[in-house]
Amino acid sequence: MNIKNIAMVCIAAAAVTSCGNQQGLKSLNTEYLCDSIAPGEDFYDYVTLGWQKAHPLTDEYSRYGQFNVLSDENEKRVKDIVLSLGETKPEKGTVAYKVATVYALAMDSVRRNEEGAKPILADLKRIEEQPADKMGELFLWMQKNYANPFFGAGPMEDFNDSNNYAMYVSAYSLGMGDRDYYLLEDEENTKAREAYRTLIVTQMKNAGYSEEDANRIMENVLKIETKIAEETWTREESRDIARMNNVRTAEELASMYPELDWKAYFPETMGIEMPEKVIVTEINTVKRGLELMSSLSEREIKDFYLWLYVDQASSKLSDAFSDANFEFEKVLSGVKEQRPRWKRALSATERALGEAIGQLYVEKYFPESSKQYMLDLVENLRTALGEHIQNLTWMSDSTKENALKKLAAFTVKIGYPDKWKDYSSMNIDPEKSYYENMHEVSMWHQADTYAKWGKPVDKTEWGMTPQTVNAYYNPMANEIVFPAAILQAPFFDPEATDAENYGGIGVVIGHEMTHGFDDQGRNFDAQGNMVNWWTEADVEAFNALAQKLVAQFDAVEVLPGLNANGTYTLGENIADQGGLRVSYTAFLASQAKKGVDINSEDAKVEGFTPTQIFYMNYANIWASNIREEEMRRLTIQDVHSLAKNRVNVSLRNITPFFEAFGIKEGDKLYRAPEDQVIIW
Repeated sequence: MNIKNIAMVCIAAAAVTSCGNQQGLKSLNTEYLCDSIAPGEDFYDYVTLGWQKAHPLTDEYSRYGQFNVLSDENEKRVKDIVLSLGETKPEKGTVAYKVATVYALAMDSVRRNEEGAKPILADLKRIEEQPADKMGELFLWMQKNYANPFFGAGPMEDFNDSNNYAMYVSAYSLGMGDRDYYLLEDEENTKAREAYRTLIVTQMKNAGYSEEDANRIMENVLKIETKIAEETWTREESRDIARMNNVRTAEELASMYPELDWKAYFPETMGIEMPEKVIVTEINTVKRGLELMSSLSEREIKDFYLWLYVDQASSKLSDAFSDANFEFEKVLSGVKEQRPRWKRALSATERALGEAIGQLYVEKYFPESSKQYMLDLVENLRTALGEHIQNLTWMSDSTKENALKKLAAFTVKIGYPDKWKDYSSMNIDPEKSYYENMHEVSMWHQADTYAKWGKPVDKTEWGMTPQTVNAYYNPMANEIVFPAAILQAPFFDPEATDAENYGGIGVVIGHEMTHGFDDQGRNFDAQGNMVNWWTEADVEAFNALAQKLVAQFDAVEVLPGLNANGTYTLGENIADQGGLRVSYTAFLASQAKKGVDINSEDAKVEGFTPTQIFYMNYANIWASNIREEEMRRLTIQDVHSLAKNRVNVSLRNITPFFEAFGIKEGDKLYRAPEDQVIIW
C-alpha cells in the first residue's frame, strides 16, 4: 500500500471541498480532514490522511506518528538540557558532570572507531580460555555481569504480596524476540532468520574472529536458541499471567532443575542468600535452557557466551558494530536510515541517568497547573468508570463491590516522582572507554535493583522518566502513571476544548484505568496481590465478551496473508474500548456541570459538535505513517493493535460515535447494536 500516494489524492480532494480554517481548536487541525472520505467508510483516514501527507516518513523512521512528534520535540528539549550542562563545566563527580560525560563519550565517534573492539577483547579472551572444569564459574560470571544465558532471574514485586519482593526465575529472552522467527518456514520468517545469521557473523568478525569461526559461532547460537524457542510460550500464552505464578520452595527448585547449584547461584550472581521460595514463570522453558546448559559441548556453550557478550556490547563500540545492528533492524522494521548519532547518544544518556535529566525537564517544561488539571480529570474519569461498573449487566454484585474497591484504591501519579533517584554512587570516568563506562552504568542499575531485596516495596518509585511520551498501569501497585511529556497536545492542552482533552488524554486515562480490569489486570486485587476476586460466572461472561472482541480484530487483514492477532492484543483492545466509553461519560458529566448543551449550535467549534470533536481527536492522537515491514513486525511482536485498527475497529462498538457522524446500516464501519462488544 502506497500511503503517500493515497494521501496526495485525498489532500487534493479535501482542498476542493474547502476544509476548515482552524479557529478555536488547539489539538485538532481540521485542515487535515479528508472530506472525500465518508466518516462511516474509514474514520481513521477521514481524520488523519491530511496529517500523513504533512508528516511523510523519512528514512530514519519505520513509522512516524503523533507520539513521535512529541518525542522529537522532547529530544530537542533534552538535548538542550544536556548540552547546557556540559557548557557549565560541572565539577567532577556531580550528576551534571556524569550526564555531560556520558553524552560526550557517546558522541565521540573518532575515539570509539579508533578503539574498535579493544574494550571487549580481554573479556572475550577470558571466555575462550576458560578451563573445561571451570565452565560453571564462567556461567556465573556471565549471569552476574553481562547477559542471562539459558535463563534469567531477579527480584520483583511479589505476585502474592505486592508490598514485598519475590525472587523470579524466568525464561531466556530469545535474540530475535519471538519464537516464530525460529520455527516458521514462511518467507518473512526465513528472511528474518537469514538477517540474524548475517548479524551474528558480521559482529563476530567485527570482534576479531575469522569468517570460519564466526560462522561456527552463528550456527551454534541458532541451534541453541531454536531449541529454546521450541519450548518458549506463544504470544497468546504469554498473556496468561496467572500461569506464571508458580511458587516453589528452595528444595523444589533444586529438585526441578538439578543441573544448577542454586545455593551458589544467588550469592555469586546477586550477593543474595538462597531465597526460601522463588516464582518460576515459564517452567518448561527454563527446564529446556538448563538441560541445554548441561548437555551442550564446551565449544557450543562458549560460542553462545561469546555471542551474548558481543551482542550486549555492540551498541557501545565502533560504528562497524552499530551499522551491523542497523542492517538487521532494516530487515525487521523497514527503516532505511539510522537515527542520527546525537539521538542515539541522548537515548543512552537517558537510560543511564534518566531521572536526573527528568528533574531538570520538569523544572523547565511542566507547570504545576497542568498537574492539577490532570488530577481533576483523573477523578472525573474515576467517577465515570465507577458508574460504568455499577451499570454492568454481565457482572455480579459481589464482583462489582470488589471492582469498586479496587477503583477507589487506584494510586495516581502525574508528571514526575515525589522523590528523585540518587546517582551519587555511580562512577563515570572519561579516561575509560564508552563501553567500560556504560558497563559501569549497567552494573549500578543492577546493584540498585538487587539492593531492594529484603526491603519493603517502595511504592513511590516510577517505571518511566518524566520526559517519556507514554503512560502505564502497574497491576502490582494498582497505580496509573502519566509522565509530564505526554501531557501535551494533541493529548492534552490546557487551552484546548474539553472535547479535545477528553478525546485525547481522557481516553488515555480511561485506557490505563481499565487495564486494572482487563484479562490480565483482573487477576490482581485492590492491593495489587494476585487474588481471584471474580465469580466463575463473571469470568465466563467476561471471556465470552472478550472472545467476540478477539474475533473482531482477528478478522482484519493487516497485509496480504497476515491478519491482526486479537488474542495477543486483547488487553490493549479492551482498554481502548474502556477508555473511549468511560472518557465520553466523564466528558458529558463535565459539560453538564458547566451547563453546556453539547447539542446546541452554540457548542459547535469550527462547525463540529463537541461529540464529533471528541472522537476526531481520539483518531487524531493515532495519526501515523508506517512501513509494511513495521506493520508485520508489530503484528507479530506488539501487544497493541496497529493505529488504524485502534480507531476503526474500536469505534465500531460505540453507538454515540455512529450517532455523531450519522453512520447507519450499509456503511462500512456500522455494526449492529447486538453485534457490538461492550465490556466496560
